[in-house]
Amino acid sequence: MASFPLSLNEKLIGRSRAVGELLAPTSPFDKKCGRENWTVAFAPDGSYFAWSQGHRIVKLVPWAQCLHNFSLHGTKNVANSISTRLPRQNSDSGQKNKPCEHVIDCGDIVWSLAFGSSVPEKQSRCVNIEWHRFKFGQDQLLLATGLNNGRIKIWDVYTGKLLLNLMDHTEVVRDLTFAPDGSLILVSASRDKTLRVWDLKDDGNMMKVLRGHQNWVYGCAFSPDSSVLCSVGASKAVFLWDMDKYSMIRKLEGHHNDVVACEFSPDGALLATASYDTRVYVWDPHVGVILMEFGHLFPPPTPIFAGGANDRWVRSVSFSHDGLHIASLADDKMVRFWRIDEEYPVQVAPLNNGLCCTFSTDGSVLAAGTQDGSVYFWATPRQVSSLQHLCRMAIRRVMPTSQVRNLPIPPKVVEFLCYQI
Repeated sequence: MASFPLSLNEKLIGRSRAVGELLAPTSPFDKKCGRENWTVAFAPDGSYFAWSQGHRIVKLVPWAQCLHNFSLHGTKNVANSISTRLPRQNSDSGQKNKPCEHVIDCGDIVWSLAFGSSVPEKQSRCVNIEWHRFKFGQDQLLLATGLNNGRIKIWDVYTGKLLLNLMDHTEVVRDLTFAPDGSLILVSASRDKTLRVWDLKDDGNMMKVLRGHQNWVYGCAFSPDSSVLCSVGASKAVFLWDMDKYSMIRKLEGHHNDVVACEFSPDGALLATASYDTRVYVWDPHVGVILMEFGHLFPPPTPIFAGGANDRWVRSVSFSHDGLHIASLADDKMVRFWRIDEEYPVQVAPLNNGLCCTFSTDGSVLAAGTQDGSVYFWATPRQVSSLQHLCRMAIRRVMPTSQVRNLPIPPKVVEFLCYQI
């Protein structure tokens, strides 16, 4: 079956420009499992890029240096050439916050990683404890790594030193996400069917276990205001959690196969989910309805076939920071860029054996990881956001759908604010 409907002129779809690549070093174990790059991440301030290059190794590289090398050496580059140009730094020097490269051996296969940064005014929720082993300042940047053995290791990004070793999960830690509010609240999703909430400002105290998934949990994501958590797993349902009460808000029903990835839009008004049913759905998480559907197989499979194996499983989805674009990565060897107001991709790029993808902090580049431990980068669709869209995002950051619907404004404006037109 075709990747695009017959009614669509594929020549009208742009080809995204490749801007660079980071290749994992060869090793005698390349023919065995364990080399997969399951996760890539950008630091919140754009200072670092991290990826799991397989065989227990996480590579941390200054993102500005990557961009510099990409521009110097054309459209492609490799990790080894980058590492020869990055200054290695003594952690005892007075330049702690100067970005430098680190190669971290996590001791086991790495399935997930996430950056977290601290805001001093966000105190630990465990107010009864006055003494803490670690004092996280405003300049602190942490990297959490989720491992095959169920452990989570927390690293100081600037020094590469291990700070905490969290050991409550009993199976693979498949995904990690920090609350965006600087509280250093970390949520982990595991194959042990649970999500766990950790307070790193309380020396990594495990605060809560969220139960509800009946099978493996594949992914989790915070809303921009840190009040809601989305989780997805080996089921057709999407779970939404209230992170103040640690209770389930609702389940979103609509997918026909396992849901493997999720991410909120920058204003929190939308939620994108990727599934093995060959679809990406964009939801209104406040009311639980599907607003958009992006298909990766035409004609779309019926529910009975969508629930089985096919060569269009969607592996990953990511929201751009302009709130207008979504990237998806599927088993048909293609990366797609979508606009939230268009039915078909606006750009595509080839990628073999892709597993994960995410936009850079400024949204200008998409990074995607593959089964051989490598990362590939593409320039993303760029356009100046309309004033209407910027106003919509500003309003939706502070106003849920129910409040928007009660505004004394014309129905068409309400529909626009609710992303229905």
